[in-house]
Amino acid sequence: MSTERPRFHLAFPVTDLEAARGFYAGVLGCPTGRESADWIDFDLAGHQIVAHRVPPEAHPAASTNAVDGHAVPAFHFGLILPWDGFEPMAQRLRAAGVPFVIEPYVRFEGRTGEQATLFVRDPSGNVLEFKAFRDIGALFAKDLEAYR
Repeated sequence: MSTERPRFHLAFPVTDLEAARGFYAGVLGCPTGRESADWIDFDLAGHQIVAHRVPPEAHPAASTNAVDGHAVPAFHFGLILPWDGFEPMAQRLRAAGVPFVIEPYVRFEGRTGEQATLFVRDPSGNVLEFKAFRDIGALFAKDLEAYR
């Protein structure tokens, strides 16, 4: 049996492949893989994400849920970074002029599951969340106090 950790794959819609390339390869630094006239593979920290071109009218609208007083997009994806990698990512996004959907902040401060989080949109409106846990061992910990 292989000891290699499984990798995540996500295909998502974009309305402009070159704008997607500029954001994912340029801003986020994701190397590109295979591509065609209708899609591009990106390496997001070892995970394969694939931007598929769709007409603007076919791009899905995002629903939201209330979390910590923020309207968090129901569909989003991103990376869980090391704690010391969160602020450099926030700075990278700021330096590139990427507006935040939800500004960087810390949730559950001083409690189980303490995490820094931020949300941004790519050029097609897809929402990405970058977060970091102070204690990565708490990634799946249950903290019922957080929901009271």
